[in-house]
Amino acid sequence: MTDVKLPSYLDQSPEVSARFASLHQRDKVLEVQGLNKKFNSSQGEVTALKDVSFSVHRREFVCVIGASGCGKSTLIRILAGLETATSGQVLLDGEAVSGPGPDRGMVFQGYTLFPWLTVKKNVMFGLKAQGHSENTAESEAMQWIDLVGLEKFANAYPDQLSGGMKQRVAIARALANKPRILLMDEPFGALDAQTRCKMQSYLMEIWRNIDITILFITHDLDEAVLLADRVLVLKPHPGEVQEFIEVPVPRPRSIDQLVSPEFLATRKRLDDLIHPPSEEEDSDQLQMVKFTQVGDEVEVQP
Repeated sequence: MTDVKLPSYLDQSPEVSARFASLHQRDKVLEVQGLNKKFNSSQGEVTALKDVSFSVHRREFVCVIGASGCGKSTLIRILAGLETATSGQVLLDGEAVSGPGPDRGMVFQGYTLFPWLTVKKNVMFGLKAQGHSENTAESEAMQWIDLVGLEKFANAYPDQLSGGMKQRVAIARALANKPRILLMDEPFGALDAQTRCKMQSYLMEIWRNIDITILFITHDLDEAVLLADRVLVLKPHPGEVQEFIEVPVPRPRSIDQLVSPEFLATRKRLDDLIHPPSEEEDSDQLQMVKFTQVGDEVEVQP
């Protein structure tokens, strides 16, 4: 059998090249310029993010990945206005971000629904906070609940829902305010593998059908390649932009593409960036004590 030679992660079909050419002609929704974030700790000053700069175009789906401790969650909290940067700025539609606002929807990994409110009341919450009447808020909330496929559960409480259903409610609540960009901090990280796959499909379907730009934090490389137009890779300690790569996997995407040459090549590129061979060679080896003396080796074939 002849070995299949995978293309490099930048090899693109004419269709994919045309898609990226069109994407880069769109308006920039989000611009991050020279972002730095430092913390004071008992060990002294710690730099979490260093000179991070990038932009996201309208209706683009961007995933952010990086090794543990690279500042992914710190970055998205700054974008949401939940934390302030030490220096640099974040622009949304050309306007500086100075705090939380309805122009940015946020979905966290944990289930952040109000347990004392029904699904419908949870989705209505932000709408009523903006001054909408009860009838208007209810009408709009039901449209978003229908969109995420939970119309039969509108009057259920969060503790009556599965994890995946809770996250669909959280997505509907974030989208109900009609944000310019949806920020998602590992929203499927706590879900089992089967539910996670379903939620990825739900999210891609929602993104295809509404005018929304998505920035999605994940530690799962397969998830990043499946969902994203481009993947922002951060270096750890401190978090710096290592590379911003285009994903050459054609759209529409499906789980079947996880074994395509384009998918595998892109995933390998991401894995090489996050886990370079030199790092693995220099990593500390576990010091193991053998507690069995039965005279066999479980990994040696007889």
